[in-house]
Amino acid sequence: MTGTGRPGFAAAARMEWLKLGSLRSTRWALSATALGMIAIGVVTMANTRAPQGAEAARTFDPVNNVLAGIALGQLVVGVIGVLMITGEYSSGSIRATLAVVPDRRRLLAAKTAVLGTVVLALGEAAAFVTFFAGRAALTDTIHRPGLGDAGVLRAVVLSGVYLALVGLIGLALGVMTRHTASAIGILVGLFYVVPAVAAGLTGTTVAKFFPTLIAANSLAVAKPVADVLSPWTGFTVLLLYTAAALAAADRMLRRRDA
Repeated sequence: MTGTGRPGFAAAARMEWLKLGSLRSTRWALSATALGMIAIGVVTMANTRAPQGAEAARTFDPVNNVLAGIALGQLVVGVIGVLMITGEYSSGSIRATLAVVPDRRRLLAAKTAVLGTVVLALGEAAAFVTFFAGRAALTDTIHRPGLGDAGVLRAVVLSGVYLALVGLIGLALGVMTRHTASAIGILVGLFYVVPAVAAGLTGTTVAKFFPTLIAANSLAVAKPVADVLSPWTGFTVLLLYTAAALAAADRMLRRRDA
């Protein structure tokens, strides 16, 4: 507690932890995310065949294949981030939350810390399990990548971090819209619809700056891909997106009534 009798950051974070953990749907969704990523990675690797031709062999990247489940995982964790705040607005419990933690910046920081920690832990665990399970599913005709190979450990780690960033962007969208359907619609548009349209119209010129394309072509790769952002440049762009979204959410949360 603070000197004013209001909960400090640690108490606010514990409250958010209890709220997040008490939702059975959240536990099921997170479990489904991990299992879905693993299943997609294993199936993809089991169906991966040795490249034909020198050029195909040069660009062949089974690490990118095994991490394909990120496309599914990002949607689920993004929706969880949205629901972490919009659920309180729809039920009216946000008033009780703000009565206990009237410092809205502290409240958002607590939600950010709890959600980010949970999804980061899940994302890293899922990414590493997926990598090892998918690696085992490769046929003997293909070299099995190892964490010691160039770029592999970075790709696996950043894939887990990516999921945490998507969850935080979902939380920020929920704060800004205060409406579940609207926030999820924006999330799907930003991560799926608009990048696909941009890729169809301009190739990678514009699409390479969208989170989904950054994850697929910059983060979850062991070998560089032409005409896209480098892994660390893409990661920096994602950090800027997340910081900007949370800053906007913080401003709107503090300026509006519950």
